[in-house]
Formats: sequence, C-alpha cells, structure tokens
Amino acid sequence: MESLHLPNIKWICPTAPTRPVSSLGGYTCTAWFDIGEISEDSHDDLEGLDASASHIANLLSSEPADVKVGIGGFSMGAAISLYSATCYALGRYGTGHTYPINLRAVVGLSGWLPGWKSIRNKIECSYEAARRAASLPIILTHGTADDLVPYRFGEKSAQSLGMAGFRQAVFKPYEGLGHYTVPKELNEVVQWLTTRLGLEGSR
Repeated sequence: MESLHLPNIKWICPTAPTRPVSSLGGYTCTAWFDIGEISEDSHDDLEGLDASASHIANLLSSEPADVKVGIGGFSMGAAISLYSATCYALGRYGTGHTYPINLRAVVGLSGWLPGWKSIRNKIECSYEAARRAASLPIILTHGTADDLVPYRFGEKSAQSLGMAGFRQAVFKPYEGLGHYTVPKELNEVVQWLTTRLGLEGSR
C-alpha cells in the first residue's frame, strides 16, 4: 500500500479472522464472512458481515473527527467494504445497531455487493439513508476474465448501487484481467482517491 504514493494517507490493513468457509468444505482460513458460492441465489452470512463490518469500524473509531475515513478491499475485502458502505448509508448494521463511522470513500476491487437484491428498498425508505448514499463516493473495478468472482457480479453490484441512489458510484472494467490487480488499475484508483479526498494540493 505504501507504494501507491498517496500523500497524507494512513493505511490500516487488518487481517480477516479465522473461520470455517463453506465453499472450501468447512476448511478453516482467514475470511471476513462465510460464503458457500457466489451466485444470484446464494444466501449472505449477515452475522459474519455485521461482525466484520463492526470490527473494521472499531479500528477506525479512534481516528480524529477531522480525518477523512475510507474503506477498501480486494475480493472478500471489497465485499465487506461495499457492505460497510450500505451500513453507512442506512446508519445501522443489519442487526439494527448504529453504524458509527462517517465514510468519505469506498474502494472495491474484484468484489461484489452482499445484499444487492434488497438494498434499493432499504435506502428508499429513509430520506437520511438516501442523502448519505448520494453523497458517498464509491469506485468498483473488475476484470472481465475474473474466474473466481465472475465479472457480471461486479457489474451487477455497481448497477444495484446506482439504482439504490449511490449516485457517485463508478464502475471500471478491465478487459482480460483475472482475479488480481494490475498497475493501471491501481493508478486509476490512486487518481480517483486523490480527486475525491482533495489530495491534489498535498503532493
């Protein structure tokens, strides 16, 4: 992360907890939440999502009030980042407990949005949720040749965010890219963060 050449940025890079993962036959490994398969009919591990979103929020809660806080990740990390974005907009976790962080930017690389089917209805039910959703910059990137998290799920996630009122969500496809990152992708994320967080004058 230090090689991204972003000024005045403090990186906090937590490791996911160890848990059994259904898609791996119950094998125990680091994972932000349990997942069986990535499909339109799969069930989200809401308990695991809330626990991880809360853990990450707690890591950020000690930052000074004037610090612009963002969340980002790759694959499952992207999924928990996008889920955190919806928690921020709704003002609460799925459990109903208050979401405490004022997010200013969200980055999701080669991931997907858990709960994408219901987010629009949830946001539309609250003026404050709609306002927060409209104000939150989000960037999603995805390779068209991703064989682990298929491209269509990244594209569908971006569409779902847009339809739910996340007006500043942008989606960037990368032709032929698999489930990994490339310098061009990271450079574009750096430029996006520089613009969205107002870092131009800090170089």
